[in-house]
Amino acid sequence: QLHLTTSEKNELARSLEMVQNQLQEKESEIKREISEYNDRLLQAEKEHQDALTEANRKNEVEIEACHEKISSLEHFISSQRLEIEHLKSNKEQLNNSLKEANQALGELLKTKVR
Repeated sequence: QLHLTTSEKNELARSLEMVQNQLQEKESEIKREISEYNDRLLQAEKEHQDALTEANRKNEVEIEACHEKISSLEHFISSQRLEIEHLKSNKEQLNNSLKEANQALGELLKTKVR
């Protein structure tokens, strides 16, 4: 009986050791997989951050170009307004000169008819 119990105990100890070894192997495999997933996650996050940084840089360049274009257009509009005012003033002067010339012509025609 003692011999049988000792033999069963030894068999159980071997089984326990095998199960513990299998568990350790599985734990090592899971840790390795977790490490690989973490590495891939870090790489994906870095690529994502790099893409965001590049997109932000491009947007900043585009925004700056738009600001420059707006400034240029505002300057152009301002110069066009000044030109319009100048042309209106010249038109008014020409209209006044034309009126005066017509009046003078009218006076001349009146004196010629007399």
